[in-house]
Amino acid sequence: MIGLISATAAGAAARDRLATAWPDRTRVYDGPVRDAVRAAFAECEQLVCFLATGAVVRLIAPLLGDKAADPGVVCVDEGGRFAVSLVGGHGGGANELAREVGGLLAATPVVTTATDAVGVPGLDTLGLPVEGAVAAVSRALLDGEPVALDAEVTWPLPPLPVAAEGAYTIRVTDRDVEPGPREVVVRPPTLRVGVGASRGAPAEEVLELVADALRDAGLSAASVAELATVDAKSAEPGIVAAAARLGVPLVTCSAEELAGVDVPNPSAAPLAAVGTPSVAEAAALLRGGELLVPKRKSAGRPAMATCAVARRPARGRLAVVGLGPGARDLLTPRAGAELRRASVVVGLDQYVDQIRDLLRPGTRVLESGLGAEEERARTAVAEARAGHAVALIGSGDAGVYAMASPALAEASDDIDVAGVPGVTAALAGAAVLGAPLGHDHVSISLSDLHTPWEVIERRVRAAAEADLVVTFYNPRSRGRAWQLPTALGILAEHRAPATPVGVVRNASRADESSRLTTLGALDAAWVDMMTVVTVGNTATREIAGRMVTPRGYRWQDTRQEEAR
Repeated sequence: MIGLISATAAGAAARDRLATAWPDRTRVYDGPVRDAVRAAFAECEQLVCFLATGAVVRLIAPLLGDKAADPGVVCVDEGGRFAVSLVGGHGGGANELAREVGGLLAATPVVTTATDAVGVPGLDTLGLPVEGAVAAVSRALLDGEPVALDAEVTWPLPPLPVAAEGAYTIRVTDRDVEPGPREVVVRPPTLRVGVGASRGAPAEEVLELVADALRDAGLSAASVAELATVDAKSAEPGIVAAAARLGVPLVTCSAEELAGVDVPNPSAAPLAAVGTPSVAEAAALLRGGELLVPKRKSAGRPAMATCAVARRPARGRLAVVGLGPGARDLLTPRAGAELRRASVVVGLDQYVDQIRDLLRPGTRVLESGLGAEEERARTAVAEARAGHAVALIGSGDAGVYAMASPALAEASDDIDVAGVPGVTAALAGAAVLGAPLGHDHVSISLSDLHTPWEVIERRVRAAAEADLVVTFYNPRSRGRAWQLPTALGILAEHRAPATPVGVVRNASRADESSRLTTLGALDAAWVDMMTVVTVGNTATREIAGRMVTPRGYRWQDTRQEEAR
């Protein structure tokens, strides 16, 4: 919960905007400011104070305890110009909250945490347990000293500016090791513990069994991701309590699913009891992985629990990111966040150049030239399958004549996929022209590199007969000069020569150019591959130099009546 505190009418107005935008995340604290801050500090995970930073410093100073437990505090000035991350930047989430508040209130987020200021992820913000010399290794990263990455297990991490060797080390491991004096140990959630139990098995017996299994195998309890068992044991008190004490979810599977898993130690006892020859090993291995600890029994007499431990494969993440038409202010915040999150960026070289300055230090960039779309898609999917956080970039929207379709045709369900929409060339061009897409419309690519011309021609003819506004992508190149005149000729069979046509080149970029003409007057020589051509329907009009397609046809009927 986020506590909101203000002292003036101006502050209250901004406070109320946050409360309205985040009704389920915020709580307004009224009354004397000192009492409000004290109450919010004790009851909330984060605070946003619409007060001067000096005042907030004095109010919270007596309340500060442990930075790992204190709430994050953000200050917003009376003018709503700045959202300042005051304390708890990482542990309390104040840095990210300042960015969120800034985005909502149109205020500039002010973040002074060193790692955030230079674009290096804080080791304590990875969302994973970390141990060791966090401050010393973070300082080494900031100072540009060589820091080695020792990844004993693969896990999708954000980019880190690491070297092959160094005096400092970031070790990624699920083994139970003590960090060295210049080392940070990062523990990813790689371990799945399968558990079986007799009715009434005590939680202490289950917990002791799991702890012994991890200790004997040299594995860290901090890397346990979940306990897994058969559906029939989903409410077994000892298993439920053990998962709660370990702080991990309890995942249950049907006996049929478990029976289909090949295990080294099947048994007739669980087959008779719950319908599967294995519970512990099968539950640990259900989603694949490596069996690290075969089935073992608890020390009770009689033994009332069994467990097995598997290392689950790293599940990589592929974000297919649309960069928009080219202007930086049309790159969405979500796209920017995905670029900062990715440790690997795959894309066309000219698109990489557009966003290279947004990438964090340590990002691995895999770029290639024109005509290598399928290769880029395969590369991005392969990197995600290797357990990395990958961003596959393209212009406009990634799903419109771009990289999403070849990438998703290549991907399977062994990776996580996120689509990040972007502003398309058609939309950017339409905004320049006026409102040509105000009614039903269609986009058609005139490139026959991937689609036979017979198919393209059939689609153009269908759009012409349906009286749809048409935006042509890839309209004309040096080697493809005849397709655009042919397509325009098909449209001309159904539309008057005076039909408005908009031509926009490099929409939203510094060298943007546009012209509004007609179907009869359009010169194909004006058009190249950097151009989108939008042809109006029978209702589209030029009004005050702008291309407008009305939302309904009443206007067209009225104009026709007036013409009579």
